[in-house]
Amino acid sequence: MNKGTLMVQALIPTLLASSTLAGLADFESAPEGFAGETFVDGGITFSQLNDVSGINPDGSSFVPGEYGRQFIVENATLAINDFPGVLGGTNALSFGTSFIAGDNLSINILSSFHMSTGQIENSASLDMLMFENGPWGGIVISLDALLGGSVVATDSFTISDLGGRDNLVGKALSIDGVNFDSLQLSARMSDGTYTAFAGLVDNVSITPTPGATGLLAMGSLIGLRRRR
Repeated sequence: MNKGTLMVQALIPTLLASSTLAGLADFESAPEGFAGETFVDGGITFSQLNDVSGINPDGSSFVPGEYGRQFIVENATLAINDFPGVLGGTNALSFGTSFIAGDNLSINILSSFHMSTGQIENSASLDMLMFENGPWGGIVISLDALLGGSVVATDSFTISDLGGRDNLVGKALSIDGVNFDSLQLSARMSDGTYTAFAGLVDNVSITPTPGATGLLAMGSLIGLRRRR
């Protein structure tokens, strides 16, 4: 048995173990404030915020970046206290151009953003605190799983449209049982046109497909061993 064989046997268990690590973003380790146009938390990369054009709930149009491209870590203590079954800890993910320092918070408008762990993934979930009714009623919020740029699975709901004053509500979205390499959270009209809504996101969990990265690496190492 040569060194090449020993290297393969030693590394394969490590690769297989590391390939099943899940991404979990709860935003607790990040300081409150602007986090950048690309933001990484808990192994998950958040990007492409508000990078679409669309129609606002009032019928006016918006262009890419109009609602800001900065992810924001918001101290959401007051909202968390009022909605303990939705948000957790102290912080949540906000969006756009502003935040209120300390326990007070702003719930900002967004149209879409993307998420990925950099691996082939198999399940995902997230929690949201958002406004329903008022001008937001009828908007479809979707979590799309994509593989190579094509949508392979979707979980969605339509924001309540009971009229009257808007109010806060907790919602959750999840994807399971299908391989994907990225996710998009978006707000759309019933005809598929992008629109915008107001909300916070928390407890984002993404689980890579067991063994996917490890098997790819294993093939490379076995090829190396055969060439020796």
